[in-house]
Amino acid sequence: MTRVAVLAGGVGAARFLDGLVRVVPPADVTAIVNVGDDIEWAGLHISPDLDTVMYTLADMVNPETGWGLRGESRRTLDRLSELGGPDWFMIGDLDLATHLFRTHWLGQGNPLSTVTRDLVKRAGLELFITPVTDDRLRTMVDTDAGEFSFQDYFVRRRAVDRVHSLRFDGAETARPAPYVVEALNESDVIVIAPSNPFLSIDPLLSVPGLRELVASNRSKVAAVSPIIGGEAVKGPAADILQSMGHDVSALGVARLYEDLAEVFVLDETDAALASTIESETGMRVHIMPTLMTDVEAKMALAAGTLKAALHDG
Repeated sequence: MTRVAVLAGGVGAARFLDGLVRVVPPADVTAIVNVGDDIEWAGLHISPDLDTVMYTLADMVNPETGWGLRGESRRTLDRLSELGGPDWFMIGDLDLATHLFRTHWLGQGNPLSTVTRDLVKRAGLELFITPVTDDRLRTMVDTDAGEFSFQDYFVRRRAVDRVHSLRFDGAETARPAPYVVEALNESDVIVIAPSNPFLSIDPLLSVPGLRELVASNRSKVAAVSPIIGGEAVKGPAADILQSMGHDVSALGVARLYEDLAEVFVLDETDAALASTIESETGMRVHIMPTLMTDVEAKMALAAGTLKAALHDG
């Protein structure tokens, strides 16, 4: 039995988890998910990263986008637009039911972690998916055009603004959700998923005590690079690395994680960086294909990451 805790953002983490639950029993996996992207929109509480993980693992995700539900329609959003309502955030008709369910039960006084467990159970999943915190935590992006919430920056403004810095509103008083600390301490392996280091992983680590907790478990932590050949697989990670003064490469990512992870999983494309990463950061580099193009590739990446973290080759 190998118990695994995964620090997870959106699409990249969801795909990694989809492979992971095929190589270890799902009940032995805990996904600790970013909520810095959460938004209150049209009166609804929306948790994009939690939903992307859940939809992907339940085989309900839209395969073309990597988020949202397969077979969606947008009649409600189109009608909302006709009425002059907020229509900039894409919510499909089926997806809307998830947000209505979540908002209703949060309004009844239930914490987000409890509502998430209910949704995960109803999706037929056995792994444990939890928000990193039940408290309000929002990623705020400081740009040339001013400060915006993450969804304003990423969706409404299409991530065109140069990013100077990030802050995590609410982090000072946030507490880890139930079982988050236990999952990190009791796991055999902690994986930092191939997610955006700034927009997906840093919000998790901003919750007081969590960065220190992961660092204290460094010997069992493996980080998977989301940068391949100097480019992000998905999303604005490369642009943000550059705008915030970091090397736009897997080496730049490794430097961000050197105090947190003992193992760094590097794509074959970047094999030439391995010796530099090892000498600069003290990490053990494991080279393998990291592009998750199909189920077999997801499984191979998950299995290889676990093998490296467990010092098994």
